[in-house]
Amino acid sequence: MERHLLMRLLTGDDEASVAALAALHGGATHVVWDGTPPAEPLARIYARRLRHTRRKGIETLGLDRAVQLLGRHDQPVRLGQVTAVDRAWIFMLFLTEDGGTLVACTGVRQTGEQAPL
Repeated sequence: MERHLLMRLLTGDDEASVAALAALHGGATHVVWDGTPPAEPLARIYARRLRHTRRKGIETLGLDRAVQLLGRHDQPVRLGQVTAVDRAWIFMLFLTEDGGTLVACTGVRQTGEQAPL
């Protein structure tokens, strides 16, 4: 997906979308993968990640909101990722199957001790 199209999808006022958009404006790399997994298993996976980040004290943006939105989304999603230039943040994007709408966005601060989202 072209950068300008992805930027158009990140127009929400939630903190994760705002931060992901700012990262793209700042030169972040991005990718949107082929394939469309079902949202329900992703909601369960990201709920586990939410519990893990809370236990470890890892800073996140919008992870709880993303889990809720994925849990309510009954269609497959397309996954994307935005990686900040300094690699301090990685944002996961969950798009509608056709890539035309943002379903949810979450970000996790990266440290040397953790794997990316």
